[in-house]
Amino acid sequence: MTSAIREWLNLGVRWFHVFAAILWVGQTYYFTWLDGQFGRLEKKAAADGVPAQIWMVHSGGFYAVAKQKSLGVRPDQVRWFRWEALMTWVSGMVLLYLVYYASSGLIDADVANISQGRGIAIGFAVLVGGWLVYDVAARSRLGRSEAVFAAFSLLAIAALAWGLMHVLSGRAVYIHVGAVFGTIMTANVWFRILPSQRKMIAAAASGDKFDASLGAQAKLRSKHNTFMAVPVVFIMISNHFPVATYGNSYGWEILVALVVIGWAAAKLIREA
Repeated sequence: MTSAIREWLNLGVRWFHVFAAILWVGQTYYFTWLDGQFGRLEKKAAADGVPAQIWMVHSGGFYAVAKQKSLGVRPDQVRWFRWEALMTWVSGMVLLYLVYYASSGLIDADVANISQGRGIAIGFAVLVGGWLVYDVAARSRLGRSEAVFAAFSLLAIAALAWGLMHVLSGRAVYIHVGAVFGTIMTANVWFRILPSQRKMIAAAASGDKFDASLGAQAKLRSKHNTFMAVPVVFIMISNHFPVATYGNSYGWEILVALVVIGWAAAKLIREA
């Protein structure tokens, strides 16, 4: 593959990745914002005896959105949001291969004298292990307290960033931490949120009462995704500023700080 073809491929995949991420993160924040608004309105609406509605204006019209407690249409008429997440992750993995696994950006001989193959194995292990640790923690007692789970997550991220700084290049460390977040977000959608939604729709279509915990779990994972999305964007942008981020002598500490700043920004966005 010539350098020109590689550059065009990199550009095309990067554009696709960014565009798919815009679609995914945009609709994620939109629906979590709607859910937050309904949480504020439903008590007042119940007291007034009227259904809660959110009125919006966009482009050339007004839109009234109401949250439904039951399914009023056939299951095949329900709009799903799932492919945006998968396309974002797949294109991100292609970029990871092009920029790091098929080039010299993964290993830094001044950091650790390891082979490219071992570096790739570490990268894959981090992606899989990150999801497994997160998923187990989210389903354990740690996940019952937002503060405890946040503290555990921050410690795990700090340990991951510190450890990777001793085996991979600084730039690769930042991207792999971002890729762990992206993998967790995508796995949340496909392995936790969608299965719960399928059960909810099946129960509603048959007239059965569905388990309320299904919706609660899907909502919790969506909430987690909104808190991971902002740090991922921070990490992506930080690659263009090596002196301030991964090339700094406090590289892993700065990475952890970017995550905390991202969480704070996500909280402000969610509550706006």
